[in-house]
Amino acid sequence: MRHDPSGPAPENRREGPALSVEAIRKALAGPLPGPAAQLRMAPSGRRVDPLDGTNWKQAAVLVLLYPIGGELRFPLTRRHDDLPHHPGQISLPGGSLEKDEGPEEAALRETAEELGVDPAGIEILGRLSPLKIPPSRFEIVPFVGYLPERPVFLVESREVAELFEAPLSILSEREATGVEEWDLRGGPSSVPFWKIGGHKVWGATAMVLAELATVLECSGNGRR
Repeated sequence: MRHDPSGPAPENRREGPALSVEAIRKALAGPLPGPAAQLRMAPSGRRVDPLDGTNWKQAAVLVLLYPIGGELRFPLTRRHDDLPHHPGQISLPGGSLEKDEGPEEAALRETAEELGVDPAGIEILGRLSPLKIPPSRFEIVPFVGYLPERPVFLVESREVAELFEAPLSILSEREATGVEEWDLRGGPSSVPFWKIGGHKVWGATAMVLAELATVLECSGNGRR
């Protein structure tokens, strides 16, 4: 099914200066902030690089940027509650690497499968730091891609319960984050999250976006 998650494009929305794709590309080509930035949005007690280095399954995700009304946006999805890994959580499009497939190929393929976006038109601007996810034993490689215009989404309804779009500028807004005390994995934990589209974006997705936020700050695009 074709899916327009936000209705008509908000052409009149104004959120300050547009973020520069070229500046983001250059920032991603330089040294990455890595674990220090990821941990800004990690639950308390979370290690970015667990000591056990065996049996990590490889995966990749994509932050897909595209312009709407002069600002960049990217899609996020809410996973179905009956999926085996991270049910009900907010995620970036992505998934496991197939045999003889590289991380970039996997990120583009999974985006096509989940959201129906033709990978042929996506320019990869760069990658972020790998991140291990202990509960599911995945190590993900995040990429940042760009389309010159908003895609028409064809959602894979067996995996995606909801698709919504986030303005990239939200990663530079202090009021877009919060923290709560949760009972997580059998004990109390302070869990930071992004407040995006009426959802709480936490865990690995929040940590990936935290590093991207730091990259934006370093590129001169951030407004913190």
